[in-house]
Amino acid sequence: MQNLMLLEDEIILRQELAEFLTDIGYQVDAVASLAEFHQMYDPAIHRIAVIDLTLPDGDGMALIRQLREQGQQIGIVVLTARRTTPDKVAGLGDGADYYLTKTADLDELAATLAALTRRLGEPEPSGLWVLELGPRRLLPPGFPAIALSHQDVTVLHTLMAEPGKIISRQEIVNALGEDFMQYDQRRLDTQMRRLRRKAEEATGVELPVNTARNAGYRFFAEAEIRS
Repeated sequence: MQNLMLLEDEIILRQELAEFLTDIGYQVDAVASLAEFHQMYDPAIHRIAVIDLTLPDGDGMALIRQLREQGQQIGIVVLTARRTTPDKVAGLGDGADYYLTKTADLDELAATLAALTRRLGEPEPSGLWVLELGPRRLLPPGFPAIALSHQDVTVLHTLMAEPGKIISRQEIVNALGEDFMQYDQRRLDTQMRRLRRKAEEATGVELPVNTARNAGYRFFAEAEIRS
């Protein structure tokens, strides 16, 4: 899971974006001003930033130039209402990796972030993750076991049976014994958020599952399933 800074001063949009980005697998720290960004930003943790330009205490482009002048390797996506070609050229020239306007839909934002993540390189998970079906528990490498619900086990079993492969939402829903056509997709998103939170709260380790927007999920670490 990538750690991401979101800088957006419009409160409703910030909340909506933060929820969306969390749903697709990012660990989001959302802030509303340049001052809050500087207070929260940790180059050892945050690998991507989504930055608005028109902010209550200054211009987001000044922040981007400052990050680049400091040699920060963070991936930067501008998301702004400024849509002219000169604005875009200036944004990319001053250090943004991608420049999107707020007319972009969420799927375009997700695809842009996925492309940026590939460029940056995904942190390699270390060690073997073991799912024990009988005891219903997950063993992260180097940490105590995490107790799981029946649904947790079913979802992880489906994902860990083919690590590295995107497993469709329909496959997961079918494994849960539900009718995909009648199933509320938000339930699966909630299930994945709970699993991620459970792993992180129990061990401080991020669950190695990422999201393929509108497609499914992928377990990207070495995995073993035991009876």
